[in-house]
Amino acid sequence: MPEDEGVLPYVYRVTKYDPADRDEHGNYTGAEDTISDHGQVEGAYLQAIAAFASDTGVERLAVREPHLPVPFVSFGLEPPMDGFGLDGLFPTGPDGFHDGAEVSVGTAMDLVRIMLRDGGAWCRLEVEDTFTVHVGWDQYLYIGSSRPCETAVARTRALGLFPGRIDASPYDFEPEDEGPQRPADDEFWEHLRWSMQWDNSRVLEEQSAYNSARWHRVTPDNLDTVRAGLAPRARLAIWPDLSSDIDAVLATLPAEGHVECVWQDRDGRMHSADADEDEFPELATRLSDASAAMILPMDADERVPLLAAVLPDSDGVVRARWEIDPTPSTRKWAFLKTLHRGAIITGRVTRISDSWVTFVDIGGFEAFINIPELSWRPVRHPSAVAAVGQEISAEILHVDPIRERVSLSLRALHEDPMPLLAGRVGQTVVGRVTKLVPFGVFVRIEEMENGFEGLVHNTELGDGHLDQPQLGVQVGDALPVKILDVDPAQRRITLSHRQAVSPGQDEPGA
Repeated sequence: MPEDEGVLPYVYRVTKYDPADRDEHGNYTGAEDTISDHGQVEGAYLQAIAAFASDTGVERLAVREPHLPVPFVSFGLEPPMDGFGLDGLFPTGPDGFHDGAEVSVGTAMDLVRIMLRDGGAWCRLEVEDTFTVHVGWDQYLYIGSSRPCETAVARTRALGLFPGRIDASPYDFEPEDEGPQRPADDEFWEHLRWSMQWDNSRVLEEQSAYNSARWHRVTPDNLDTVRAGLAPRARLAIWPDLSSDIDAVLATLPAEGHVECVWQDRDGRMHSADADEDEFPELATRLSDASAAMILPMDADERVPLLAAVLPDSDGVVRARWEIDPTPSTRKWAFLKTLHRGAIITGRVTRISDSWVTFVDIGGFEAFINIPELSWRPVRHPSAVAAVGQEISAEILHVDPIRERVSLSLRALHEDPMPLLAGRVGQTVVGRVTKLVPFGVFVRIEEMENGFEGLVHNTELGDGHLDQPQLGVQVGDALPVKILDVDPAQRRITLSHRQAVSPGQDEPGA
C-alpha cells in the first residue's frame, strides 16, 4: 500500500448555507433543500472550483476511488441519471471512469455537477500534494490546495457562497486496513496461468469502480487478451470456474439471504445479478439460457476468492487504494516477499513425508527440506536428523512465489566435513561394505553410522582376472581400501581394495 498523500495546508469548506444556519460542527440545520438547484447555485459551485484551480495553477486532475451506485438501488434524492451522468465525459465511454483517469478542469467540473445532482457516480478529484476537490452528500464542497488561494476565496464569496478554512476534508482517503496490496504484475499472471494447468478455466472479476464489476472466463489461451483489455488500476479477484450443471448450482441457493449469481450464456457473454430469496425464482428463469454458472455469497467473511490483486501502473507501482480481499494466497505472497535466498530462518518440523521430504512450519507457511540438504553426510531417513515437533534453523535455498514453495537447507549452516578427507588421499583404511552394485561395492570409510562412503570399482576390487570380483564380498564385511580421490563438489570418494592389499604395485617404476 503506497503512503497516503499528506494533508494539504489550505483546506476550505465551501457551502451555499449561511453560517447562521449551521451548528457548532458546521452541519446545516435549516430547511433549505440539500440537493442541487440545477441552476445559479450549482453554477456558483462550479465557478468556485475553477477559481481555486486557477489560483493553484492546476489544469488537470485525477479521478480517485470512483464509485457507482449499488446495482438496482436508487441512489440519492433525485431520479437516477442515464449512464450515471458519465455519458460523453470520457473518450472511451463510461469505462474511462477509473482510478487515475486524468481529466481537464472542465471535465472535473462536469463530474462535480453529477455529484451535486446525486447522479450516482462519485469520486475524489485530486492532484497529488497539490489540489483536491471532494463533494459531500449535503452540497458541501471541500477544496484543498497547496496555496492560500486568496483570490479564489474572494471570488467564492462574490458568488454568494460561504468559504471557510478547516483543518482537513472529512472525505480525505483513509485506508481501512493495512493488509498486503498485491500487484497484478507478471508474477501474478504466471501464478494464475500455473494454477490453470489442472483446471483449465477460472473466472476473473474486474472492478474499475466501487459497486461495478465485469466478469471474464479466462483460459490459458485467452488470458493475455483478457489482461490487455482490463481497465487501469482495476481490482481483480480470481474465482473457481463456472459449473455447467445448472441444477446443481441452483441447489446451492440458501433458504434465505442475499447472493450474487455469475453465469455465461450460450453465446459466451458473461452476466451477474444480485438476488435474495424472493428473487430466486426469477434468477432460476434467467439461468435457463445459461451454459455455466456459479453462486457467490455476499458476506465478506464468506466471499473469499482464490487470488486477489490490483493492476499496477506502467512503472509497476500500485497507486490505486483498493482494499485487497483477504485470501490465503495473498497472505502467502506477502510472507514470501519477506524471504530471501541465503537468509537464516527458524521453524518447527511438522511432518516427514513418504518421499523423505521434511516439512517445516516457518511463520505459518510450510517449507520443505530435501534429503540431500539435511546433512553433508549420508542420510538413510530424515528421522535420523530431524523429528516432528523439533525446532530447527535452516538457510533459505529458493523462494518460488509462483508455485508458493520455499526450499531450505539444514546442512548449509554447517561446515562440509568432506574436504577434510582430501588430506587422507593415499591412506589405507579398513572400512565396512554397505552396498553391492553391478559395477563395484560401496565402503564406509568412517566408523560413525552416517560416515562417508566411497566406491570400489570392480577394476579396483580384485586382481582383474575374475569375471565378478565382488562375489567374494558381502555387505558388512570389513574391507581394506586405499583412498584414491576425494571430490567434495561431486560428493564422490574413489577407493581401491586392490592397491590396499598390494601396496606399491601401481607406483611409478613398480
